[in-house]
Amino acid sequence: MAAMGKTKRVLIVTGRVINEAVSFCVFSLLDLLDFLLCFVYKLADFFIEAEWKPCYCSSGKEAITCSGKILVSEQGGSKVVCLSSTKLQLEEISDTLYTRPSLVSEVSSLTVTELKRLKVADRTTIVQSCEKIKKGTVRSSFTVNSTIVEMLQGKFGRHQFHPIPRWSDCNCGFCTSWTSSSKESLFVRAEGLKEKAREDVLFIHGFISSSAFWTETLFPNFSSAAKSTYRLFAIDLLGFGRSPKPTDSLYTLREHVEMIERSVLEPHKVKSFHIVAHSLGCILALALAVNHPACVKSLTLLAPPYFPVPKGAQSAQYVMRRLAPRRVWPLIAFGASTACWYEHISRTICLLICKNHRLWEFLTKLVTRNRMRTFLLEGFFCHTHNAAWHTLHNIICGTASKIDAYMDAVREQLKCQVTIFHGQDDELIPVECSYNVKTRIPRARVKVIEKKDHITIVVGRQKAFARELEEIWRNSSD
Repeated sequence: MAAMGKTKRVLIVTGRVINEAVSFCVFSLLDLLDFLLCFVYKLADFFIEAEWKPCYCSSGKEAITCSGKILVSEQGGSKVVCLSSTKLQLEEISDTLYTRPSLVSEVSSLTVTELKRLKVADRTTIVQSCEKIKKGTVRSSFTVNSTIVEMLQGKFGRHQFHPIPRWSDCNCGFCTSWTSSSKESLFVRAEGLKEKAREDVLFIHGFISSSAFWTETLFPNFSSAAKSTYRLFAIDLLGFGRSPKPTDSLYTLREHVEMIERSVLEPHKVKSFHIVAHSLGCILALALAVNHPACVKSLTLLAPPYFPVPKGAQSAQYVMRRLAPRRVWPLIAFGASTACWYEHISRTICLLICKNHRLWEFLTKLVTRNRMRTFLLEGFFCHTHNAAWHTLHNIICGTASKIDAYMDAVREQLKCQVTIFHGQDDELIPVECSYNVKTRIPRARVKVIEKKDHITIVVGRQKAFARELEEIWRNSSD
């Protein structure tokens, strides 16, 4: 028995060593491939769209001179980028967008360090240093990454979404249906009559998904009593499904939350509502609940991506490494690492899959003889690289420094019921994340579903989950 235990430990250690060795080789090659694809896409963008498109590979470029003056200052403890009369809070932009250490980047950095030092004035945005005198002199200076500035130039001073898809994005009628509408709002699937409904329920999907995750699973399985009691709203998040996919958006937390408020809460006059959110949507649900503490009746979170940041660690960088560990196994970790670490490889995947999603959906139906429901594929395929890339970094990674405050507010300011569901076999978001939330919000109830993963926590058990939700709503309304 002891020999078997020792053999098992040896095999586990051996497997880890092999995984780390293979991962180092594979991701070193991917570092090089992404570096080369950067130049390929710059040339392609120039010849197809007649202009150079910025990317996050380089941390510095020539300072941009335009009608608006860009500076960095401290206001109330937050860093703000000012352009004309418009302000953007710097903390909304995750540093993981432009700081992702790799073998190629480290070699390049060592090679050009001296050159960058000589040309620092030309390669960085104007920096305004703020001095405070308190028990001595403390100087704090902040540098805004010039790539962000370049991407913001088309955004500031503009009040409408840029309707033109990029050449590498899908331009089919489904993906661009939002361009034919004069309304700048999300796609919302609503069920239930306002006159009969007592309360409302808002469903927020996760990363690379759509409202179909709810409407094709839960909506048909709610009881007639629930449908007559509640108005159900399922949205496509900004950049996904049939919602707007602006090319000039940075898909920050503020943008996502404001679009939900503008598309659901305001036009439908939602005053009292329950929130059901999955994965990335849990972060938006917490932010929304904090914005409307008196209106939220219950908060149901599925697989919340909450990784407490150790003291002294860089929050966004820490979460990125937990979510995307640069490992080839398990496969879901490899997929997350590829999507999170490589801007141009992930764009290539979007080019091959998302731009040609009609073909892939046809092949899937052909191979499965039309037995497979394709609503999950719809959510996976129908987005742009710009939306997925910025949402991943600015929401999951970039909010790492804020999420503790959101949960503290939920604990102290909200009296609503908090329920958390998590699949026992979830390899993307570990079960410990849900227990971490409970540590922060003690009244939260955690329910771990056996033999279910990140998707099958809903898909495949939709009838049982619909009954569970109805019970939560009834208890919250008592």
